[in-house]
Amino acid sequence: MTRPRFRVAAYVIRRRAVPELLVFDHIGMPEAGTQVPAGGVKPGEGLEGAVLREVAEETGLLTVTVVRQITVEDKPHPETGQPRRTSFFYLHTSADTPDAWKHHVHGDGDDAGLTFTCRFLPLPLKQPLADDQDTWLGRIDPRWTTVAGESR
Repeated sequence: MTRPRFRVAAYVIRRRAVPELLVFDHIGMPEAGTQVPAGGVKPGEGLEGAVLREVAEETGLLTVTVVRQITVEDKPHPETGQPRRTSFFYLHTSADTPDAWKHHVHGDGDDAGLTFTCRFLPLPLKQPLADDQDTWLGRIDPRWTTVAGESR
């Protein structure tokens, strides 16, 4: 049996009149779809540290706090079929965080050199995220369950 790849995913919520979720798109790679910050856990790294690092690396946003872990999902990678275990976290950021920005990823990870367009979307989402990353939003607040879009 192959050991799963350990990952984290971040639901970064900005609370305004309507709560909003931080998402991003890859510039030049529309086929990747709209996503939340997510990625691998490094050896010896704790899950909370990994989720904060992923948010910073993929969006440049440093003003986030972990509220709690939501769930752990065992689901094969959509392209390779290899096992992966993703811990989903609920995070909070300030209401005065910018509405949208571009972030160029630095470092040596898989995303190094890519540029992402980051923005906030009102909850509930009108369309599912790539790889059904929005599946667990309803565990934070049932009203945030994605209501439209493709069937799962």
